[in-house]
This record gives sequence, structure tokens and C-alpha cells, in this order.
Amino acid sequence: MHEISLQLKGEYRLSRRAIALLLLSGDKDIHKIVKKLESRKDYMNICRIIDACAKSYELPLSYVIGLKRQSQAEMIANSVTRVSPRKQSAVSRVLDYITIWPVTGIPILCLVLYYGLYRFVGGFGARTVVNFLELKVFHSFINPLATSLADKYISSRSLRELVVGEYGIITLGLRYAVAMILPIVGAFFIVFSVLEDTGYLPRLSLLADRALKLVGLTGRAVIPLTLGLGCDTMATLVTRTLESHRERVITTFLLALAVPCSGQLGVIIGMLSQRPLALFIWAVSVSAVFLLSGFIAKKIIPGDETVFVMEVPPLRMPILSNVLTKTVVRLKWYFAEIIPIFIGTSLLIWVGKTTGILEILVSCLRTPVCILGLPEETAFAFLFGFLRRDYGAAGLYDLFRLGKLNSVQLVVACVVLTLFVPCVAQFAIMWKERGGLTACVIAASTIVIAFTSGMILNFTLTWLGLML
Repeated sequence: MHEISLQLKGEYRLSRRAIALLLLSGDKDIHKIVKKLESRKDYMNICRIIDACAKSYELPLSYVIGLKRQSQAEMIANSVTRVSPRKQSAVSRVLDYITIWPVTGIPILCLVLYYGLYRFVGGFGARTVVNFLELKVFHSFINPLATSLADKYISSRSLRELVVGEYGIITLGLRYAVAMILPIVGAFFIVFSVLEDTGYLPRLSLLADRALKLVGLTGRAVIPLTLGLGCDTMATLVTRTLESHRERVITTFLLALAVPCSGQLGVIIGMLSQRPLALFIWAVSVSAVFLLSGFIAKKIIPGDETVFVMEVPPLRMPILSNVLTKTVVRLKWYFAEIIPIFIGTSLLIWVGKTTGILEILVSCLRTPVCILGLPEETAFAFLFGFLRRDYGAAGLYDLFRLGKLNSVQLVVACVVLTLFVPCVAQFAIMWKERGGLTACVIAASTIVIAFTSGMILNFTLTWLGLML
């Protein structure tokens, strides 16, 4: 390593020792940088040194360096930590077993979903808190006050539309972000933080391993898939932790297609929770598309299946301070990242409406929307869903409250919106992580699958004549 450091003459952001270690580990990106910054003679000397060093070991240099780093890390950790011997109680052992054994683990998962998502997120968050903020705060106080101030101080009709119009920053963007999405996302963050702190998520990975193998994944993929229920954009980044390129592509595809984010999921549960059969049909439809699309992707995308090994931490009671800290951090992220996007979306809609671009985009969606048996106004919700998934769900929620969707149309619209294209932020991350071609293929396939599924579901429900 010292000899390689002496050969490095260029300017690097890392130390020469770090560059030498990366070269010995076979890092392709560092090799490209060194080849570019060093003379041909110096780079060839470096390669000869690496080859000579590799011949001294039976194992690959990257593996040898990894083992050395691991031993050093263990030595440092052992010098500063103390482990108290603690026996696992009989109750804890029983809980460990029943959360992993499918016969008892699946009913426990159903209870978690029922009380965590359906009752708390869908009932308390999406109905009680949303109704209070929507009706008592915005409709009764903020919107009338903002409208009166805008009428008094803003002379331009166009600017008034931007602030307090149908798609105004306050009357739509801020209302959606604070009154409709924030309570749902906040409730979901609380539930997710509790599950995270109890150690239940690794057990969910083991429980889901057999099912995920049907779609070419292992139990490890349950982590990004579960994170996708919070934010698909973050979850797409977390796919880096998966072992193979094949797993990363399949997981990215399924996240874009059939994993609703917390805002979208909460709004849909809030709309459908008043009709349990409708909620059941939506969940079964999305799950069926998830499994069938994943199975087809498993057959199409080349690569070998990986072996799943995971360390399972002990179950414990959630610590209130941990849950509150995690929830607050995630809510800070929401306020910092999402609310500006909602306000910016209102601005984009205003620009699109002023220039006529919005009407052109919506007109492109009207025909497929009408084929699904949905009213033309639903095209706006699908378009908003591309800007932000939860924004589209909130638009659908408005149509539902105005009575413009019957029960069958509501279920079809929820299924199609769930399966529709990923939002702009997720698409950008997909482009960055998986490449432009893969991102475009995934986005195009979600459109086809979404509308095909919607047509099949609409035909089936209409033919059966179900009263949802």
C-alpha cells in the first residue's frame, strides 16, 4: 500500500492511503479516476504492484481487506463495549416463535394491519383528525380569512387565483398538505416507529420470505417494501441494501407499481374504510397485481436467486422516547421536503392552467379514464398523482366527498391510482439508481398494468352487480 501511495501524483479528495486501499480492493470507479489523473507509466506501475500483491494471497484482495477491517472493527468495539449476560424469558421465547411461525404469525400480522393501519391511520388519522382540520380549521377559518384578505389586497385576478383559487397555494396546496395528508402521514409514522422499536420488522422479513420468493425476492426485501408504505422515494434508495441487481430491479418495479406511500395509503383507507367490502376488494386487487407482476418479472429478469440470512433482535416493549424521536424526525422531513412540493405543485397547476398546458395533459387522460367508467374529473387526480402520489389521492378524496364517484367507481379509481405511474421524485430516484432506460420501462409498464387492471376490475364489478 505504501508503494502504491508513492506512485500517486494527482490531486484526490481522499487520502492517498484510502485511494491505495480502494485500488487494492478492485474498485472500478477509483481505477478509472487514477487512470485519468496519473500518467500511463505510473498507472501501469500501480497495476503491477497490485498484481504482485494479489499473488501473495490465495483469497481475493478485496476479501482479505474486508476481513482485516472486520477484525479491527471488532477489536475497537470490544474495547469500548460491555455486554451483560441476560437470559431470554420464556414469554419472550414464545413471542419469538409465534411471530415467525406462519400459523400464528399471519393472524398477528392481520391484527397489526387492522389496528395499526385500518383503525389508527384510517380511522383516527384519516377521518377524525382530517375532518377536524378540513372542516373546522380550513373551511371555517383559514380559507375564508385568506379569501377576504386576497380580495382586499390583491387586485390581479390571476394572482388571486394562484393564492386562493380552485388550485390555490392556500386553498389547495396548503390544505392538502396540512389538513389532509399530514394527519395521515403522522399517524402512519407513529405506527411504523412502534413496529420498528419493538423488533417486529425483522420477524416480518422471516415471515414474508416464502411469499416473496414467488416474486424472485427474499425476506430482506420486506424492509424497502415496508419503507415504501412510508415513502416510495426513500424506499427506492434503500434497495441498495439488496444483494443482487436482479432483486434491486424487481423491488424497484414493485415499489413503483403496487406499494402505496403513507399519504396515498391513508387517504385510500380513509375513503374505503366506510365500505369494508370495497376496502377488501381494493386490497385483494392490488395484492394480486403485486404477486402476478412480480412473478412475471421474476421470469423475465435474468439472474440467480440469493440466499436469505438475517439476524433477528429480541422483541422488546417500545420506548416512548424512541417512538417520539423517530416520529418527530420523520415529520420534520415531511415539513421540509413535502410541503414545499405541495405548494410548488399548486404553482405548476396555476401555470399549466394559465398557459393551457394543463388542459392538454388532462385531455390525454380523459379517454382512458372514461374507458374505465370514471368521470372526466378523475383525470386531474391521476395527473396530480404523477406530481405527488398523495396529492393525487387527496384529489380523489375531494371527488369522493362531492359525491362524484359511486361505490364501484371509487374502488376502480383507488386501484388504478395505486398502480399508476410513480411520482416525479420517485421517478427521478429510479433514473439515478437503475438508469434511464430501466426507469422509463418501469414507468411505462405501470401505466399499462394500471389501466388494464382497472378495466378488468370495472367489468367484473359491473357484471357481478355488487353493491359496495
